[in-house]
Amino acid sequence: MPSPNDIKKGTAINYDGSLWVVVDFQRVSPGKGSSFVRTKMKNISNGKVNEYNFKSSENLTFADMQYKKMQYLFSDGSFFTFMDSVSFEQISVDEGTVGDDAKYLKEGLEVTIAMHEGNAISMTLPMRIEYDITYTEPAVKGDTASGNVSKEAELDNGLKVKVPIFLNTGDRISVNTDTGEYSERISK
Repeated sequence: MPSPNDIKKGTAINYDGSLWVVVDFQRVSPGKGSSFVRTKMKNISNGKVNEYNFKSSENLTFADMQYKKMQYLFSDGSFFTFMDSVSFEQISVDEGTVGDDAKYLKEGLEVTIAMHEGNAISMTLPMRIEYDITYTEPAVKGDTASGNVSKEAELDNGLKVKVPIFLNTGDRISVNTDTGEYSERISK
């Protein structure tokens, strides 16, 4: 029987008579008492987001899911279109399902779409995504002496992140999608 310790972002749970998708979670081990999982879950039928705590000893019912690797194509403002790389089937996913992760999307990016009964209910990004820096201020001599060791850079999908001062326009970097921070420089 699945336990709360098996919960991940994007997990679908049948709870309280409805289908819920885990939007965010945190495992908590207090000094006293038993550990538990604090979750923020979205109700699929009405879009409402609630917080629930599950004790580690509880039993949960996970929904039957299919996971598809799909490629991001484009957005029309309120829907995001993805294509199955094998069957070339296209699906549109509403912005509520994509959520804050929309800022990381760029054309051709491969993501995992969780499907339940033919409907897309969540999207999972890769842990790290590569981007090209389209604009950043050049480093100025003396910046490090004032403690300024990072600067803002705009990436090829419009995302803005703080990067080390040695990076320049045209460089390729990797961004951690969990934290939204610069991860590493990628050699071309």
